[in-house]
Amino acid sequence: MTRAYDLIVFDLDGTLVRTAPEIADAVNDTLRHAGWPTLDETLVASWIGHGTGELLVRALAHVSGRTPQDVRGSPQLAAVGPVFDDFYLRRCGTRSQPYDGALQTLAALRAHGVVCTVVTNKDRRFAQPVLQANGLSGLLDRVVCGDSFAARKPDPAGVQDCLREFCVAPERALFVGDSAIDAETARRAGIAVWLLPHGYNAGRPVAQAKPDRIVADFVELQAALATTAKESPA
Repeated sequence: MTRAYDLIVFDLDGTLVRTAPEIADAVNDTLRHAGWPTLDETLVASWIGHGTGELLVRALAHVSGRTPQDVRGSPQLAAVGPVFDDFYLRRCGTRSQPYDGALQTLAALRAHGVVCTVVTNKDRRFAQPVLQANGLSGLLDRVVCGDSFAARKPDPAGVQDCLREFCVAPERALFVGDSAIDAETARRAGIAVWLLPHGYNAGRPVAQAKPDRIVADFVELQAALATTAKESPA
């Protein structure tokens, strides 16, 4: 059977799984514990994508009236960081949900011999329970997390390592994500990128990231892959 791509790399938060509710819960648990006001889920969602460490920096900067640069490396961040980690570990998998069609799409792709991986900026200790709780663990050939390499997305190291592991040429790989970070990661790895508009892109339309294609949902993703496969040279 003709395949559109041999390897598809997926982002996690905002692409395969809607995680903002439980992330916001953990942020607000932390702020409440420290005596600060809580934040709206929409605002917290706009900071998702760079890893939980950067998310906490943005939250502390917002409630304290300081810049993110001032917060990074501060004693305040060092003290609050472990508190957030503990709250978030408790929250992982409690209110996240796969987007409609995500599980079925992964199952269908793998049934047709497509290698499916995740490259996320979420640390492994947080990613694993989210994947497990949402039924994704058995549908992926590899998971690259934010702490798997020295640098996180948009550094292309995770994607490039997947290409090497599965012996896939860049032109036979696709990145499916939801943000400008994902688009930049794909470009730096030399692979195509399609974006879903239902995730976390700092409140900006994904069209601004100029992906190769925008797909409305997983139904459209599967249809687009099928069309691309038919158009591919035999």
